[in-house]
Amino acid sequence: MDALVRLLQLLVLLLTLPLHLMALLGLWEPLCKSYFPYVMDVLTAKNNRKIESKKRELFSQIKGLAGASGKVALLELGSGTGANFQFYPAGCRITCLDPNPHFQTFLTKSMAENRHLEYERFVVAFGEDMKELADGSMDVVVSTLVLCSVQSPKRVLQEVQRVLRPGGLFFFWEHMAEPQGSWALLWQQVLEPTWKHIADGCCLTRETRKDLESAKFSELQMEQHPPLLKWLPVGPHIMGKAVK
Repeated sequence: MDALVRLLQLLVLLLTLPLHLMALLGLWEPLCKSYFPYVMDVLTAKNNRKIESKKRELFSQIKGLAGASGKVALLELGSGTGANFQFYPAGCRITCLDPNPHFQTFLTKSMAENRHLEYERFVVAFGEDMKELADGSMDVVVSTLVLCSVQSPKRVLQEVQRVLRPGGLFFFWEHMAEPQGSWALLWQQVLEPTWKHIADGCCLTRETRKDLESAKFSELQMEQHPPLLKWLPVGPHIMGKAVK
């Protein structure tokens, strides 16, 4: 099976050779960083229409974390275009973090369309190193379709726990690898080297469920859903929350 995967990977590489050459020469990443926000703006709108009720149900739990001030300090990890803003309850003070500065234009537009929220700031940083955010400074951290593209999910989850206050909540909606031994996983393995260039570092074969289960949260709840867009090689999704 491994030999078949390597052979098919080589065939895909040959078919997409210009892309890989551009990546090798350092020309592809700047181009990808500039166009990827436009792609995500379209895809997240499609995803939201399919999963709107689930997102509203998940994020409705944020309201209960508001203190006497009625405010909730919320960090959107890998904030992208701000596709989740419409689902957050009023009074959330939003800090956005993303390594791609090209998303800021989309975030500004999303905040203007969601006046029930307070926009704190946009931090250009990787989730593995959120040193600009203080320990225990957040009531909520949200990650949607982010852990697939980070360098180290383990380190990101450690940082999430660091910035969360005791009892704070981590909400997630992520995708993961297809089941072991399946043909779907084989094709994910074949496509992943090329897909990572196209989708700004997205890994198709990451076992995100295991990463969450091995993180040191006091409580973890999750449910699995089938892929939203059947024409993409992205696998099942998991949605849920974890408590620090």
